Amino acid sequence: MNVSSRQLLTFLEICRLQSFAKAAEAIPMSPSGVSMLVKELEEQVGARLFERTTRSVTLTEAGRRLQSVAERIVGELRTLQAVIGGAQAAVRSRLDVAATPMVASTLLPGVVRAFTDTHPHVRVHLADVDVNMVRRRVLEEEADIGLGFFIKPAAGLLREPLCRFRLMRISPPGTQPPGLGHSRPWSSLKGLPLVSLPTDNPIQALIEKHLVRLGSEPQERPRMNLIGTLIGMVQAGHGHAIVPSFVLDECLRHGLSVAMLVEPAAHLDLFLVSRRGAVAKPAAADFAQALKAAAARISK
Repeated sequence: MNVSSRQLLTFLEICRLQSFAKAAEAIPMSPSGVSMLVKELEEQVGARLFERTTRSVTLTEAGRRLQSVAERIVGELRTLQAVIGGAQAAVRSRLDVAATPMVASTLLPGVVRAFTDTHPHVRVHLADVDVNMVRRRVLEEEADIGLGFFIKPAAGLLREPLCRFRLMRISPPGTQPPGLGHSRPWSSLKGLPLVSLPTDNPIQALIEKHLVRLGSEPQERPRMNLIGTLIGMVQAGHGHAIVPSFVLDECLRHGLSVAMLVEPAAHLDLFLVSRRGAVAKPAAADFAQALKAAAARISK
């Protein structure tokens, strides 16, 4: 049998109203269309379903048996529709964000709080992962948007610049007066012990282009995976480091000496990334605007 939900809904509407004409108005559908659906349904079940006169429409015995079955089927279909609709609504009301750890800890807490205050129906789920995981999560649709310093375009990703940060030197307590001091040239790093990010980190890749001019050997430097660890190592006196200015407040809280690097001044772009070809959720655009406003306030 190839019975359609449309046939069953039409059949039940005729049962309820006891009239083909009234059912046609309620659906709405032309009277001939209603008669055609009933005829097709009768052919499928192999029996007449209604006795029709000029004054009345009554169910046959086969019609009465079909009525209870049709009500159950239609009821289950409506339940299924509600479940699927609820699941889709839950997906639409959830925003998954992946960001590198320092971006997640410095930029996002306030943004997420403010966004959920203005969008109480949206649940923001934040994953603080390294830049390679940000890329993977977005590409594999585990995250709607990602945040990181993507120096080079990545296949399958759309990059949208949020803001630009300076590169700065941070020094251990006691080596320089604490706090933000005068800008220093890159040549001021010559001969200083440095701790760095891994060479495959996008931020470090930009830094290395400047350090190579000083004759600094990358393999001679300790390597930390996270900027937060770099800050801790500098505070403990293991050396100096070069970091983006979005962690300025964090460095000042640790009592470090900070100097913006010049000659040349170097900048780093923070990007919002999404999967190429993906249909953006409405909440993602609003969240991106909130991110841009917050990033602009802390960019130096």
